[in-house]
Amino acid sequence: MATEPLTFGLSLPNRAVLFGVPFETLLDVAVQAEGSGQFDSIWVGDNFLSKPRLEALMALSAIAARTSRVKLGTICLASFPLRHPLPLALQWASLDVISGGRTILVVCNGGAASDGPLFRKELESMGVKSRERVARVEEGIQLLRAFWGPDPVTWESEFYRFNEVQVLPKPVQARVPIAIAANPGALTGAPDPAIEERVLRRVARLADGWQTDGTPPEVLRSRWQRIQEYAAEYGRADEVSHLSLHLMVNINDDRAAAYTESVEFLNRYYGIGTVTPSFLEHWLAFGSPQAVAEKIATFVDAGCTTPVLRFTAFNQHAQLERCVAEVMPLVRRGEG
Repeated sequence: MATEPLTFGLSLPNRAVLFGVPFETLLDVAVQAEGSGQFDSIWVGDNFLSKPRLEALMALSAIAARTSRVKLGTICLASFPLRHPLPLALQWASLDVISGGRTILVVCNGGAASDGPLFRKELESMGVKSRERVARVEEGIQLLRAFWGPDPVTWESEFYRFNEVQVLPKPVQARVPIAIAANPGALTGAPDPAIEERVLRRVARLADGWQTDGTPPEVLRSRWQRIQEYAAEYGRADEVSHLSLHLMVNINDDRAAAYTESVEFLNRYYGIGTVTPSFLEHWLAFGSPQAVAEKIATFVDAGCTTPVLRFTAFNQHAQLERCVAEVMPLVRRGEG
């Protein structure tokens, strides 16, 4: 049963450019995070129409040009079932070449038509039926692996048809890590057991790892154990090793002020009322450096290999400085 060594990621709020945060600020924060030596990866979110933002691959390309060490990932590529796998294979391989082999691709099902009018419009505009999303994710992962392999690809399915197609250039990495982001029952609080098993088995069968958010530590631990058990069942015990957790962070000695700013930031980021207090209970680490470090540690203890932190604050630089100086030493101390 393989697991990766503990690393830390920084999630840049690439949707914040819509409410006044310049992208240059995010680039500077990425450079500052890499220079600190405390962060091993930089991540950006992704959507098309449902949650507009700077396009993820474009943003990662810009970050790749300004950094040299940190890995670059999506958290997560929610548009994956809407993207045609052939151009995506070329685009992601190009990003891997540009970055010198530093990419981590995390994909997910994206929003369902039942999630609201913006998600329905997004699916309709891209000509994708909501019920097709899971199948397109599974097939898309398989096609990326095939396109990045050595041989021309011949493929025929409900969605795609290719005849002796060769995609060049290939990624620098012999195997680009692909993880699946999923959190069954996140909105209802009570996942259907059959759906939960299908989701976890999909990770174990197709991916190199799992990404989640807003998940209680005990649930995270249990699901990760199940994923690894399923992976062993599929003969992939040594292939599913990555577990990243997207965690919101606001460092402020005034705990109430940290919570208030986080809610204001997330309301502007996702829409008023989108993020519930019950979800924030496990999605937000806030307050003093000690409190934030302790929250992060609960997820590390539960098996998380890569906590990915996003600052729910309008002053991204100040949050990063406090995180590097006051939070990370406490978290790192706990490693020993």
